[in-house]
Amino acid sequence: MTVVTRFAPSPTGYLHVGNLRTALFNHLIARKAGGQFILRLDDTDPERSKEEYVDGIKEDLEWLGITWDRVERQSDRLERYQAAAQELRDAGRLYECFETPTELDLKRKKQLNMGKPPVYDRAALALSDAEKEALRAERGNGHWRFKLDLERIEWTDGILGDLSIDAASVSDPVLIRGDGQFLYTPASVCDDVDFGVSYVVRGSDHVTNTATQIQIIQALGGTVPSFAHHSLLTGPQGEALSKRLGTLALRDLRERGVQPMALLSLMARIGSSDNMELRSTMDELAEGFELTHFGSAPTKFDIEDVFPLTARVNQALPFEDVADRISEIGVPSDIAKKFWSAVSQNITVLDDLNGWWSMLSEGAEPVIEEEDTEFVATAMSMLPAMPFTDSTWSEWTKAVKAETGRKGRGLFMPLRKALTGQSHGPDMGQVLPLMQKIGIRP
Repeated sequence: MTVVTRFAPSPTGYLHVGNLRTALFNHLIARKAGGQFILRLDDTDPERSKEEYVDGIKEDLEWLGITWDRVERQSDRLERYQAAAQELRDAGRLYECFETPTELDLKRKKQLNMGKPPVYDRAALALSDAEKEALRAERGNGHWRFKLDLERIEWTDGILGDLSIDAASVSDPVLIRGDGQFLYTPASVCDDVDFGVSYVVRGSDHVTNTATQIQIIQALGGTVPSFAHHSLLTGPQGEALSKRLGTLALRDLRERGVQPMALLSLMARIGSSDNMELRSTMDELAEGFELTHFGSAPTKFDIEDVFPLTARVNQALPFEDVADRISEIGVPSDIAKKFWSAVSQNITVLDDLNGWWSMLSEGAEPVIEEEDTEFVATAMSMLPAMPFTDSTWSEWTKAVKAETGRKGRGLFMPLRKALTGQSHGPDMGQVLPLMQKIGIRP
């Protein structure tokens, strides 16, 4: 059997790291099995769904290297959902209800006060045809609920293990609103049945949805896929991630210089028993991916953890991969390779190259400690004229050592800070020949 998975974002906003976890898990399952990965756009809400978000979703996935075998749009399948709804009506599994939100809220409060589960009481099933007509005339068309079989719904979850939910503790889900709009559940179920989806991996907040969807799939004569529910991401202190999603949009991370494989490597292992390892390709990620290695506890996520991985990716890049970037910031071609060799191990994101070139080409604001003032002045008076050569640093510091008696850190650190304005950085023997200007002279 061909493994088929899907990622089903709603084009009502841009993707964030929480979405990415679901997309990546489903993509890796399909990739590992040589199956199919479907990008399904849940765009049945005409007011909130926008084409700019469709484009944004595709751009973000392409940036990450998450490719899809085909795209499906729910807005193209409304007739199919209508047919499925009619099938459920004919089977007595879909019934019309007319309660207002206020009336439903009062019912829930009453049930809670009586110590009962706050589930829909199925009062609409007792309405006669005449009563329904009267309510339609008064309130307009009603909403449609799926009538659950009041039995335990059981399945083996790919992450959470054996699960069981008593359908009597769950309200009959609303599938169609009064205005005729299909909600997530019926459209999703129809798609999973029709597309032969064999694995559905999503967040643990969907567990109850899964229970009701299993019954709907069965009512439509479909094959129930394997379900798995991954833990939800929290902030580093366990706080709700939803409060920070505005800063964790994938396009924002791309703007900050995050490398795709750094982010993917983190997301493919965080919350699992596997060691965190930086992978270089999607195939390597897929090869070691196992749903059973993930736990049920909320997973703490700190975006700062991706930057050390991004640094490792960038620092390992060959010159050919960054040559255009280096040329764009103004580094002359005759020193471009030497520039990359000198600074590559001192960057986190590629934009850090700009700062290093600015320092080399324009000179840095010197940093001189009070106790080093006289020493630096003496040293700078001994600095040869530009341009500097590959041997300038060693010859100069040797002469300064002989003149001042300083050595080791007491010799080299004040000179580095005076020339670069920083206490750390590339080897000064490589830096000095690249300097186009220095910000300090006697």
